Amino acid sequence: MHEKITIESLQNCKGKRKIAALTAYDYSLARLVDAGGVDMVLIGDTLGMVILGDDSTKQVTMDDMLRHTKAVAKAVERALIVADMPINSFSTLAVALKNAEALVAAGAGAVKIEGEAPVVPVIEHLVAHGIAVMGHVGLTPQSADSFKVQGKNKQDATRIYDAARKLETAGAFAVVLECIPRQLAAQITGVLSIPTIGIGAGPSTDGQILVLYDLLGLYGKIKPRFVRQLADLATAVTKTVETFGSLVRDGSFPSVDESFTMNNNDLPDR
Repeated sequence: MHEKITIESLQNCKGKRKIAALTAYDYSLARLVDAGGVDMVLIGDTLGMVILGDDSTKQVTMDDMLRHTKAVAKAVERALIVADMPINSFSTLAVALKNAEALVAAGAGAVKIEGEAPVVPVIEHLVAHGIAVMGHVGLTPQSADSFKVQGKNKQDATRIYDAARKLETAGAFAVVLECIPRQLAAQITGVLSIPTIGIGAGPSTDGQILVLYDLLGLYGKIKPRFVRQLADLATAVTKTVETFGSLVRDGSFPSVDESFTMNNNDLPDR
């Protein structure tokens, strides 16, 4: 087993090597993702879409996040586990602390909070109470009306730039930059002393994260421009299921070797 990834070791990657991160939501896939050597596993509220079938992340609850965080934590041995704070879970400082502590108790090493200036006091409060926080600016799905690139004009770019700096000052150990122009992401990455993790933010960020189901071709409902699908497991799974159905229907599954046996003398009397 390789050395456990900590927040300190993750921060030490800045300027030295890129950080690889993926989402995971269940024990089986989290185990494989961790074995694959990623630095960070995010239990994202994207589970609302890829696991629960919702149209957005806005229906995800704390109960959902706690259940899936517990499952992932049972599997991951090396990577840093980060859990999303779902919508409405940080509406007040007290609520935020209670929910963040619950996610940490479920196995998360840190939490992620979406938002710009309004979440600064929340991050400060959590950090003051020993909770590690990763920020998230640019496209923030919990509040977005549509999935589109953010920060394309000077006013919006300046707002996102300023927000990222404020999140660092508030104590965030890293910040996700989602769906922003690569030039803006490069500028933010250059000015921050903490790692930036990009998703649709170009190649200059300190690391990259993708939704696992997009990477593996398992979701398919939408395919953002920034996703590089490295496998087509949807086709593989469908073909495997079709094969299984055929074997069952023609009687070749299960075989005698795939069955249990007993002494015929022990069968019930008719």
